[in-house]
Amino acid sequence: MSKYNGPSCRLCKREGVKLYIKGEKCHTDKCPMEKRPYPPGMHKNTRVKNTDYRIRLREKQKAKRVYGLTEKQFKSYVVKANRQKGVAGVNLLMLLERRLDNVVFRMGFFNSRSQARQYVSHRHILVNGKIVNIPSFLVKEGDLVEIKEKSKKNSIILENIEQSTERGFPHWVDVEPEKLKGTFSSLPTREDLNTPEIEEQLIIEFYSR
Repeated sequence: MSKYNGPSCRLCKREGVKLYIKGEKCHTDKCPMEKRPYPPGMHKNTRVKNTDYRIRLREKQKAKRVYGLTEKQFKSYVVKANRQKGVAGVNLLMLLERRLDNVVFRMGFFNSRSQARQYVSHRHILVNGKIVNIPSFLVKEGDLVEIKEKSKKNSIILENIEQSTERGFPHWVDVEPEKLKGTFSSLPTREDLNTPEIEEQLIIEFYSR
């Protein structure tokens, strides 16, 4: 399945919940979900039967869109999660949270995961002092992640970190805003990842049918 290149807000409406794909706009009254929180199209008010398949499909689509992955990429994480010890659904979320593009987004350097992916690919990010340009790179606990020296005056990054500092950072990343660096101090707990709410077990069930 190819990558979606259409309007981001359409995806939020389709899932009926804010996916925070658009960055800062999602935190303002300008977000289309504030005015029209229903699926796009002329059949928006049509009743649809919620079958077991549809419920699991929509949960999978929601998670896939939150993290900005293709079907092939997302399925590969499900396979990895099933192979690991522990609860497969929680394993899946932890793998997604460890992606470098997600980590720099959580650290507030970028206002969306799509923006984070672009900057990672363009070699703006260092992990433990080395440039990493692979968005899917899995960050480990204790890894130091920072903006490279030449990019620390980038106006977009500076604006993002200022806004993120005002909102606060997740407790599992230890960020030094003035130095544009942070440490992935620990994996988040399942209870930490509730925006938007994802029922990960339904995703595992979707791929297990």
